[in-house]
Amino acid sequence: MQSEPHVGHGRFAVVFDVIRRYLEWRGHRVTYVRNITDIDDKIIVAAAAAGETVEGRAKRMAAIFEEAYEALSVRPPDVEPKATEHVPEMLELIARLIDRGLAYPAPNGDVYFAVRAFERYGRLSGQRPDELLAGARIEVVEEKHDPLDFALWKAAKPDEPAWDSPWGPGRPGWHIECSAMAARYLGEDFAIHGGGTDLIFPHHENEIAQSEGASGTTFARYWLHNGMVNLAGEKMAKSTGKLIGLAEAIAEYGGPTLRLFYLRAHYRSPLEYSDESLEGAAASIDRIRRFLRRAPRAVGDSPDPGAVARFTEAMDDDFGTPQALAIVFDAIAEANRSLDAGEDAADMVAAVHELLEVLGLEPGDADGDEARVAALAIELGLPPADFEATMRAVLAARTDARAQRDFARSDLIRDRLAAVGIVVEDTPDGPRWFWR
Repeated sequence: MQSEPHVGHGRFAVVFDVIRRYLEWRGHRVTYVRNITDIDDKIIVAAAAAGETVEGRAKRMAAIFEEAYEALSVRPPDVEPKATEHVPEMLELIARLIDRGLAYPAPNGDVYFAVRAFERYGRLSGQRPDELLAGARIEVVEEKHDPLDFALWKAAKPDEPAWDSPWGPGRPGWHIECSAMAARYLGEDFAIHGGGTDLIFPHHENEIAQSEGASGTTFARYWLHNGMVNLAGEKMAKSTGKLIGLAEAIAEYGGPTLRLFYLRAHYRSPLEYSDESLEGAAASIDRIRRFLRRAPRAVGDSPDPGAVARFTEAMDDDFGTPQALAIVFDAIAEANRSLDAGEDAADMVAAVHELLEVLGLEPGDADGDEARVAALAIELGLPPADFEATMRAVLAARTDARAQRDFARSDLIRDRLAAVGIVVEDTPDGPRWFWR
């Protein structure tokens, strides 16, 4: 966490939050671990450039990530370990690798993993050692036995954090941190390991090598990798210069809209970030909000089994959220038809509420938002009415205020609506409103 989160980080968080929610809804016992890398080369460089301590920068960035994830309705992990609090586990893991002939200490105090000594290296990424050596520019380090070997432990440098070790003072390499914390909280053989496709090589490949090399068992049985978020056709990352800050996107569109935007694509597919896509997601969130206001779920109502079965089938097929969302909106449409006809729609209404909860798409406090708009109407001296009629009256009051050049009153109405999450847009056909 060397810098503030961008929209790509938000996708990772939402994807695995939905997977976790779905598995729990299906009755599985889930322990979700999301570790914090609070010491590595990038954090050290970023802290120095900003005039911060490494610890201070890591804490500040972690708080920013947490705030953004909360706005996206991402539930906190069951365990959130920090790398700096698990150095003893890393030292023990490195020692095991040395004992097994898979790692070696260098004269300068570094410790390296011997890639060619691990026969299964490249199984995840499909990149074999000889192909890597032939096809890539690899930094030559004098202390390495082989250019492909990677650092497990880095000898201390001036003005950098350091810990004591059998090989001298230093700090852990990036890959060893994740292996040690995974083994500590999930065991040496666990079910699912996730991350972005950009981590497949070398990070996840190196995790497999050092974890399985030390334990002799399978590290993770399933690897799930979310696709990248692109901006103008290029991966959103600091390296490409194509970045939209996560906090910036949330401020412009709102957490629920951004979350639905992520879920409209399959998690493994690349996703193009654009105003058009976000506006479409905002319209979908508005549709959900309107339905939830119209049709709250009554206590004890059971969800329609057909909708639940179709949703389950979609999600069981590699967590197919686009199909799952389509099923939710089909259920909304069917429930609306029944309500319009005066028919009982309780089971379909209950299905919509339950499935939205699984997807984490309960977009705010509908009743509370409606109450705040009603309070604004009363303050403006407007008669009580249902929500849609109240909104029309409030917008009419704003239009009258603008016509009379009473900009203080019109701005008050706009700002109070914005505080609820309602954006007012002036068009040639009059004002229109939508949920942010």
